[in-house]
Amino acid sequence: MRLLEERIRTSGRVKEGGILKVDSFLNHQMDITLFEQMADEFWRLYGSDGVTKILTIEASGIGIAVLVGQKFKCPVIFAKKTKTKNIDGAVYTSKVESFTHGQVYDIIVSKDFLHASDRVLIIDDFLANGAALSGLAELVSAAGATLVGAGIAIEKAFQPGGEQLRARGIRIESLARIKSMGPDGAIEFC
Repeated sequence: MRLLEERIRTSGRVKEGGILKVDSFLNHQMDITLFEQMADEFWRLYGSDGVTKILTIEASGIGIAVLVGQKFKCPVIFAKKTKTKNIDGAVYTSKVESFTHGQVYDIIVSKDFLHASDRVLIIDDFLANGAALSGLAELVSAAGATLVGAGIAIEKAFQPGGEQLRARGIRIESLARIKSMGPDGAIEFC
């Protein structure tokens, strides 16, 4: 998606440790007009696949997922990183290691919201090592639901997650695939 690539070029910043800072439009301050266009693109890619639920992980994927859910006219579920008092009953759970935070989370989704009859589209802001996407896919599998695929805003194609998950048979459509990020801030797209 050229529009997203251009926004990354103009507003993104490469930080030490392979971090791409896009908080001015994607994962802190959210550009809703851009998100609407991203949702349109995910609809173009997955609109004929019978999606009944959108699944993401808190927190950065929620904004994009909500607009995608609106486009698909279906509920959005977000996997929580901590079990709170207001989640009672049975849950699906998986472990996820966060590349950005350097921490392992137990992610959870209530069994009330994810069912074997669901056709699930996972939406997230980033794909790097693939831990979040893999954990979300495990939740879908645990529910006996069908994983239609994953819609990713930005994929760091130079990290192994995307190729490993594609090798497992997961359909992944990334709107911007980054081939490399230089220490000088240069970003090359696939």
